[in-house]
Amino acid sequence: MSLGNLPEVVSREEWLAARKELLAREKELTRHRDDVNAARRRLPMVEITRNYVFDGPHGSAELIDLFEGRGQLVIYHVMFGPDADEACPACSFWIDNVGHLSHLHARDTSFAAVSRAPLDKLERYKQRMGWTIPWYSSHSSDFNYDFHVSFDASITPVEWNYQDYAQLVRDTPSWEGYTGEEMGVSAFLRREDRVFHTYSCYGRGIDLLNGTYNWLDLTARGRQEDWEQPPGRNDGPAMSWLRRHDEYESTAVDRASGPA
Repeated sequence: MSLGNLPEVVSREEWLAARKELLAREKELTRHRDDVNAARRRLPMVEITRNYVFDGPHGSAELIDLFEGRGQLVIYHVMFGPDADEACPACSFWIDNVGHLSHLHARDTSFAAVSRAPLDKLERYKQRMGWTIPWYSSHSSDFNYDFHVSFDASITPVEWNYQDYAQLVRDTPSWEGYTGEEMGVSAFLRREDRVFHTYSCYGRGIDLLNGTYNWLDLTARGRQEDWEQPPGRNDGPAMSWLRRHDEYESTAVDRASGPA
């Protein structure tokens, strides 16, 4: 861990003046986020007419079953393909940060994870991670492809984060010929037996859903990734430090203070 370029040491009065200046910017950001959230709530919605079938712990389920009788549903698309034996570390990181579902349920909203891996693999990994979230396999449907988190041009035209294939390849050549999985979040609304898609986000659109990152954003060293400013407080590229929660070294020493 680099310890260079740490914050300047100043008097309490100087710190307070700088903190109040930052507070004004934080309040501006909060108001802007409120405006964006309001715009999100005003988005139109699209009725889901395809009959998606999932494998779940209680057998076969349709999309409406994932609502568990509630009016809204949020799905986290976990990167876990049929040939993999583990979910990706980043998706595992995000699922670790899902709060107690009773709070969502109190607002008439259900949560579920969906992946293309067979249910038995999902169940084994879920037990390993100690998760209690509902997790369904979409292995027998095109759900992941239609929501642009699995990619195979022979099934559905490739699109990710609202960019088509030509745009993706132009911006990032490694997308050419890519087949695989990506992470994302989708939201749905139910009116009796009709289901509507209201929102999906990908990439850094899911950033705010990760509590660990948001806690780190409050600290002087931040996330400690190389893209952050000011420089000199990182130990490598974005997420290069990340492990599944049972894969960190338990004997790691605090890098800031050194050995006891």
